[in-house]
Amino acid sequence: MFIDRAKIYVKGGDGGNGVVAFRREKYVPRGGPSGGDGGKGADVVLVVDSSLSTLIDFKYKVHYKGKRGEHGQGSNRFGRSAEDLVIKVPPGTVVKDAESGEILADLVEDGDRFVAAKGGRGGRGNARFVSSVHRAPDFAEKGEPGEERWIILELKLIADVGLIGFPNAGKSTLLSRMTAARPKIADYPFTTLSPNLGVVETGHGSSFVLADIPGLIEGAHEGQGLGHEFLRHIERTRLLVHVLDMSGLERDPLEAFFAINDELVKYSDKLLDKPQIVAANKMDLPEARENYPRVKETLESAGYDVIPVSGATGEGMKELKNRISEALSKIPKTIAIEQVKQYGIEEEEPFKIEKRGDIYYISGKRVERMVAMTDLDNDSAVKRLQLSFKRMGIDDALKEQGINPGDTVVIGDFEFYYVE
Repeated sequence: MFIDRAKIYVKGGDGGNGVVAFRREKYVPRGGPSGGDGGKGADVVLVVDSSLSTLIDFKYKVHYKGKRGEHGQGSNRFGRSAEDLVIKVPPGTVVKDAESGEILADLVEDGDRFVAAKGGRGGRGNARFVSSVHRAPDFAEKGEPGEERWIILELKLIADVGLIGFPNAGKSTLLSRMTAARPKIADYPFTTLSPNLGVVETGHGSSFVLADIPGLIEGAHEGQGLGHEFLRHIERTRLLVHVLDMSGLERDPLEAFFAINDELVKYSDKLLDKPQIVAANKMDLPEARENYPRVKETLESAGYDVIPVSGATGEGMKELKNRISEALSKIPKTIAIEQVKQYGIEEEEPFKIEKRGDIYYISGKRVERMVAMTDLDNDSAVKRLQLSFKRMGIDDALKEQGINPGDTVVIGDFEFYYVE
């Protein structure tokens, strides 16, 4: 089964909690705080594995969660950080944010890596909060929650040559003639429901990868037929071989040629810039031989190379291979990489307050992280959080919006009651 699109949930591991501890050793009076920090949570990392060719593994497993870091210990011992959770993906995998649709990464080469969800940092132990004012702090931080998100994985096959054309043009037959691939072949539209790959040996010690792209129809750029499911695979190819049914029994060959090219340009302007070789197929039929001079003259005058072939008899296969090999030698081996948004270092907004009815919602990565890492069952830790809020200007901002004692304040997953 070929799967080329998957939606998965990834969550980095939470950081380990810092610990509250004090030295209790003989002959060491007032040993002081000795709580160690928690370890970092595991990152969820996507890594390209060239032995994979499909996203089928993600059909059976959707949720991926990294392990949390170990908690700190007494005697200033730090918790161990968790090992990264590595998820293997095939070359040509594009990673998108499921909510915004933004492209996060384009993983092409074997070993390429992308951190899909960062693990949380470990909480600090009480030894880290010693100051001239607080000689024996009795609180520690909880581990930072790991990042979490839904992402979409899209596979774009990395092949040198893509076979394009209408259903029943004979693409699968040509693929089987030119390579050792054995795709399913039958005389009805959409026999091929997934791309097939094959390696073509040219006889000169070189080879190229050929992909049979499932049949396109009018409206494919709008998702009709197999539409978007397979148009994306054409973007990675260096050369297109346009297979025409020269018999004209289902539609005129020239009409078919321009209809397919029209769909390509509507999907992406870049596709029409790719070099095309026309494989005039089914030349074993009398109707095809009758149509050939007209098609050859029209397309060659437009700058296309037209080669008569027959998938049924094998006629013209050697010449087609040689023409493809010759054309590829003139095209650089560069893979079209998706434009990935570059995230610069932006000044993080400390907080934002939104009033809905009688409830005040405070949002912002920094303030939400502070609350999540605070032990709300520890009075000293809560007092420190309140002081931090005051220094950040949250108290003043709430008063400006008219908050009253007893009103509800929501920060992340936590709910508070406001007091002076």
